[in-house]
Amino acid sequence: MAGSTTGNKQEVKHPYVGMWVTKDRYIRHELLPDGRYDEARGNRQSAYQGRYAVDGDHIEYVDDTGFTADGDFKDDVLYHAGMVLYRENAQ
Repeated sequence: MAGSTTGNKQEVKHPYVGMWVTKDRYIRHELLPDGRYDEARGNRQSAYQGRYAVDGDHIEYVDDTGFTADGDFKDDVLYHAGMVLYRENAQ
């Protein structure tokens, strides 16, 4: 993961940090600046959590149980596991 170290935290450097949501807001991915993510589903906060890494416009996820997934950003839209997510403020 690319980034700079600030204290004990690794800060990632890419333009995709922030909240990504499906149109109905059922699924919400928050990409945190320390290389972690938090995914909420419906009323279930923190349904999945883990690490992520961005390489160009490609994202790789590894949740805390070891499950892996990936996705791609195109024209400020995240395509991930059959889902389409948009920046929260772009809705």
